[in-house]
Amino acid sequence: MLAEEQFLQRLGDGLSVAARTVWAKHDRASDGWLPVWRHMADSGSVAALLWDRWLPNQVRRIIAENLPGGLVEARRLAIWLATVHDIGKATPAFACQVDGLAERMRAAGLDMPDVKRLSDRKLAPHGLAGQVLLQEWLAERYGWARSATIQVAIIAGGHHGVPPTFDDIRNLNVRPQLLRTPDCAQVWKAVQYELLDRCAEACGMPDLLSGWQKVKLTQPAQVLLTGLVIVADWIASNADLFPYFPQAERQSGSERVAAAWRGLDLPEPWRPHEPVEEPDALFASRFDLPVGAHARPVQVRAVELARSMAFPGLMIIEAPMGEGKTEAALAVAEIFAARSGAGGCFVALPTMATGNAMFPRMVAWLRRVTVGEGRRSVLLAHSKAALNEEFAELVRAGRRAVHEVDVDGGGDEWSRRGDRMVSSAELIAHQWLRGRKKGMLSSFVVGTVDQLLFMGLKSRHLALRHLALAGKVVVIDEAHAYDSYMNSYLDRVLSWLGAYSVPVVVLSATLPADRRRALTAAYAGPTSGSETEPAQAYPVVTTVEPGGSARSVQVSGSARTSEVRLERLEDDLSQLRDRLAAELAEGGCALVVRNTVDRVLEAAAALRELFGADGVTVAHARFVDADRAEKDAELLARFGPPDKSAGRPTRPHVVVASQVAEQSLDIDFDLLVTDLCPVDLLLQRLGRLHRHVRERPPRLRTPRCLVTGADWQTVPVRPASGSRRVYRLHALLRSAAVLEPHLSGRVLRLPEDISPLIQGAYGPQTVGPKAWQEAMAKAQADEELHQAEQRDKAGAFQLANVGREGRALVGWLEAGVGDAEDTRRGRAQVRDGAEALEVLVVQRQPDGTLATLSGLSKGRGGRVLPTDSPPAPRLARIVASCGLRLPFQFSVPPTIDRAIQELETACIPAWQTLDSPWLAGELILMLDENCRTRLAGYDLHYTPARGLEVARAE
Repeated sequence: MLAEEQFLQRLGDGLSVAARTVWAKHDRASDGWLPVWRHMADSGSVAALLWDRWLPNQVRRIIAENLPGGLVEARRLAIWLATVHDIGKATPAFACQVDGLAERMRAAGLDMPDVKRLSDRKLAPHGLAGQVLLQEWLAERYGWARSATIQVAIIAGGHHGVPPTFDDIRNLNVRPQLLRTPDCAQVWKAVQYELLDRCAEACGMPDLLSGWQKVKLTQPAQVLLTGLVIVADWIASNADLFPYFPQAERQSGSERVAAAWRGLDLPEPWRPHEPVEEPDALFASRFDLPVGAHARPVQVRAVELARSMAFPGLMIIEAPMGEGKTEAALAVAEIFAARSGAGGCFVALPTMATGNAMFPRMVAWLRRVTVGEGRRSVLLAHSKAALNEEFAELVRAGRRAVHEVDVDGGGDEWSRRGDRMVSSAELIAHQWLRGRKKGMLSSFVVGTVDQLLFMGLKSRHLALRHLALAGKVVVIDEAHAYDSYMNSYLDRVLSWLGAYSVPVVVLSATLPADRRRALTAAYAGPTSGSETEPAQAYPVVTTVEPGGSARSVQVSGSARTSEVRLERLEDDLSQLRDRLAAELAEGGCALVVRNTVDRVLEAAAALRELFGADGVTVAHARFVDADRAEKDAELLARFGPPDKSAGRPTRPHVVVASQVAEQSLDIDFDLLVTDLCPVDLLLQRLGRLHRHVRERPPRLRTPRCLVTGADWQTVPVRPASGSRRVYRLHALLRSAAVLEPHLSGRVLRLPEDISPLIQGAYGPQTVGPKAWQEAMAKAQADEELHQAEQRDKAGAFQLANVGREGRALVGWLEAGVGDAEDTRRGRAQVRDGAEALEVLVVQRQPDGTLATLSGLSKGRGGRVLPTDSPPAPRLARIVASCGLRLPFQFSVPPTIDRAIQELETACIPAWQTLDSPWLAGELILMLDENCRTRLAGYDLHYTPARGLEVARAE
């Protein structure tokens, strides 16, 4: 134990009687309490342990950046800030809340009005009060300029999740009675300064504070210090770990802290050694490769470039599907982490399905890369992670009994229309490194890209997310899948990641050259420049160090090539049916990808008339989660790689799918039919055509793709209305224009033609027939206006760029979204979508009882559900696994409001309690015995074969 920790354990020794009566925590149930000096010592001691045993070197370095004494002074600063963060509780505005504790303080000379007489006390939340007191103390004790004090004091001000605004500060400054009762103001001030003086001495700060008047903390350092103080405060506020007085009054400080740290048992950060193996040996040791397999050229070049960089930065890997980009990214992440001091890795993917598919791959890699290194914290980060069996198993292995307690006397409120319990600011969650606020602090995380984009969304406790990501290597997969609205958030996030010097690996099948430049500029700054290969170079790896210049290097592709013939197919169901009948006459499996679920269902119904119900499979996002998971497993079992798909149909079979077939599923078909879509997505769909080597029917041995979903006779081509709604006209016309030569007979060569198609579709040059140009120019003008509106809309709640050194975080989250970050509302904000309405689906049986859906497999269907009490956990989990996102009709006013009102009217009160964590706060959709219901003027019908069908009620 170092000197400051020893002094912290004796922080209360020699304090005046008045100072020892100031309270910080109170438990109403037991009437236990904690004096502020004890909580100060606890928080500082926890911060010291976090710094030494949990905080990655990558984070420490940013905090230490502008301090004269580097890491040594940074450590003392972090401990001191955690120690003094609650000084604002030594004020009348806070202390008056608990009568018995306030009376003890009055008896010691710290007079204060009754809580009812301090009606404006909410203008002095203790974080803000502490900030104001710290500023005054630094100015008076150490001669700091007032303007210099705020960059340090703001960390106390923001430790409840939102840094104060200038209006907040002004409103408190004109109400000094909230900080000190006028009749005994000097007594209050003496106690406040006594506590602050003692904290400074205990943390070894007087000499440092005397010499730091000119120090300018960067905004990234301020954010990370705020996040660290929040974590230390939450741990030190946990009554299971740090018991209250009088129970723990005789326990020594050192025993108390040691016992708490053992009970918390936080895994230490990853500290990898830089691998020195040649690429072939490196990939063979980290991944399950066949004996004698060699690393692919893209993988070799990525590793070589990572090793050649002076300091880890941003790497963009663009290569065709199936070239091992994910493995390349993980290998680079290990190299980057060893060199930067990152303590973990976050892999961001576009959807929950891709996240679920990636999670076991991350775990398998992790088992190999951390062998013999002890425990590591792992998280699957999306809203339905608890339903993932592999992750649930890890949760059970790491379960601990750390309970929550209302530590400051604030109330809690349950909101059925919210995603979680809305809690008072200091309500501490149990089971550390899980939950919406703290989950990202796990060392290794796989999640949806929302979890990354939330870093750019002004929301409460954003500093925790920054702390979590600033200590990792970040991998962003399928970067081509994001629209301009999401890219606006991504660019802002990259600017902060660059400021934190966080290594980032971006993966994409290919990117437009302008988008590649935008990514490097966002990360390294607009003057990063570029030493690049020609725009159409492919595959290509681009690197840039923080503040450096970008460099793009073309990589030789693997020997895997293919030639695909594209043809137009009129958007007519009878033509689709006749063409598939001819193509599959000798057998074979076809994939038909439609751009909307309604078009999926229409096509499937028409094809069942020809191929029968057993010859047509439907896949889209309008299945309940349990059925969707089984659909995915069935697709893999029947259409996956040859060694994993023993059940491949021998008779003609058609899978009709929405965009769910574009990503995550390793499925292989003999023929592809696709709606016209943006060219990068069409290339993704082509990745499902002849994906593996296998015997195919003679007619289908040449890869062919039929492009439909458009009227090909008009000038220019007119895409289907649903496609225009999903993708907008400009992207579809540009796609049709660059595909025109291939649709007219030129063979599409992969991967050779990938980059030219992308650069042509998204570049500035004119493409397409002359007769199309007027319509295309109008579509482009409409698109430019739409994108400008998107950027403006995205900016409404978007975090500002990194400010200049020394500029405090005052108003950093002003006009934000509150606690909405990882909720339906928050996800809609970073994805520019209407707030999706999600329900849990159950079924009412003929006798009136409620039950789980009858069609569920594995004995889960038709299980009777109680309505006078919460269902047992196993039953509740079955219901939770029947989540269903209602279609767009239910996401717009006034339909969404009417639907919510109708669903809430039918809610089951017994399920809306804290005793029902799986179901509380959820909307329940009750189907009748025929799996039908009516909601907000629409008729709904659900079947396991077709999913949810919606029609306007007559």
